[in-house]
Amino acid sequence: MSRITVSISTIALALFLTSCASTDAAISDQGTEPWQEARPVGEPVNCISLSRIRNTRVHDDRTIDFHMNGGQIYRNTLPNRCSGLGFEEAFSYETSLSQLCSTNIITVVRTGGGGVSGPSCGLGQFQPVEFPEDE
Repeated sequence: MSRITVSISTIALALFLTSCASTDAAISDQGTEPWQEARPVGEPVNCISLSRIRNTRVHDDRTIDFHMNGGQIYRNTLPNRCSGLGFEEAFSYETSLSQLCSTNIITVVRTGGGGVSGPSCGLGQFQPVEFPEDE
């Protein structure tokens, strides 16, 4: 009779590798996220009017969509990754103008941080985008 010895760490490693493989397969099956299907329409602008911003949607550490009154959407792709932005999906900004511009800085708002702000990051230009209609 032979005895097989398997350690807990070996089982944990096997489970981890299995979960990684299934996650990768699920991601490749899904393809791109709907927000990645946006098409540029027109030229990018340096500033958008604060009074026209209806809401914002953070997609990841570099991509924010600004939904405007009237239905227009401006995508801002930050020139650099802003750590934690995609996880927190919240940011703040300060400006003395009536516009938000590519020269402004946003700060990640940490929802569970007890008042501690996250990193501050520069904005890029605001690219008008549209999404393909459902067929």
